[in-house]
Amino acid sequence: MSERTVWEFSDDRGQVSTAGRRPTRILAYVQAGATLWDHGIRPSGIFGSGHDDPAVPDAAKTGSLPPAGIPYAGAGPTLDADTLLSGEPDLVVAVSYGGGQVYGLDPETAKHLEGHVPVVVIDVGQARTLAEIGDRFAELARSLGAEEPPAATRELDAARDRVRALTSGPDRARVLALSLAGQEQAHLARPRMWPELRVLTELGVGLVEPAEGPGANWSTVGWAQAAALRPAVVLADIRAHATALGDLRSDGPWAAVERSVRVVPWNPEPVCSARAHAQFLALVADALEA
Repeated sequence: MSERTVWEFSDDRGQVSTAGRRPTRILAYVQAGATLWDHGIRPSGIFGSGHDDPAVPDAAKTGSLPPAGIPYAGAGPTLDADTLLSGEPDLVVAVSYGGGQVYGLDPETAKHLEGHVPVVVIDVGQARTLAEIGDRFAELARSLGAEEPPAATRELDAARDRVRALTSGPDRARVLALSLAGQEQAHLARPRMWPELRVLTELGVGLVEPAEGPGANWSTVGWAQAAALRPAVVLADIRAHATALGDLRSDGPWAAVERSVRVVPWNPEPVCSARAHAQFLALVADALEA
C-alpha cells in the first residue's frame, strides 16, 4: 500500500480497489448487502437485478436486512449510474456469475460507476463452492472492520451434523429443487450447478437429478413430468418472479403430489453467511425429519 492508501481489497476479477480511508457508505447488490449485514455491516443502500421489481426489493433475497431504513436504488434497465451514485457511496459491492461481468447492471452503467467509486465484485457462480463464496465475503467484511459472530459458525456446524445424521440411512427421501414457471411448466434445478445444492448432496441429501437435455442450470418440463418424479421434499424457489406453489390449480397434475410433499422455501441467490446457511439447513432437516 502507498502511504495514502488506508484500505485495499482485491476482488474476484483480480482488480484491486483502494481508498484513503476505510469505506463506510456501501451500496451493494441485494444478495451481497444481506450477506454483509450478517457480518455486522449495514449497507447505505441496495439494488436489484433485472428480475426484480424496480420499486421494492425482493423479500426472498433480503435475508435479515431490516425491511425499512436501507434505501433501495431500484433494479433493471432504469437503474443508471447517476441513480446509484445519488446516495454518495464510497464503495459498491456487486456479484458476478463468472467472466467478471457485474450482475444486475448494464455493462456501460458498471463502467461509468467504476469511474467514480471503487467497485468490488464477488464471484458467486457455479465454479465456486458455497464455502469459498462465504470466505470471500468474510474477507471483504474483515477488510471493512467487521466479522460474523463465532456463534454463527457453531450453528452451521450443528445444522450440517443434523442433516448428515438424517441422511445416513439406506432410505433417503427424494428431494427436488425447482422454480415454478406458471401453470404449465416448472424449471427443475440441476443440483451440481448450484453451490448451495451441492452442499446438500455432500451431506447425503437425495437430490433428484433431472434428465439430460437443454438448459445448463435448469431442466424445463411440464407439471406432469415434475409430478412423475414423486419427491418427498420440494425446495421451492421463493423469489418474487417465480410462481408460488400455492398458486397452482388444485385440479392439475401436481395436486396429488402436493398433498404429501413437504415444501422448503429456497432462494437460489442465497445469503452467503454462516447464519443464513444454517437456517436453510435447519429447514431442510425439519422437512427430512417430518
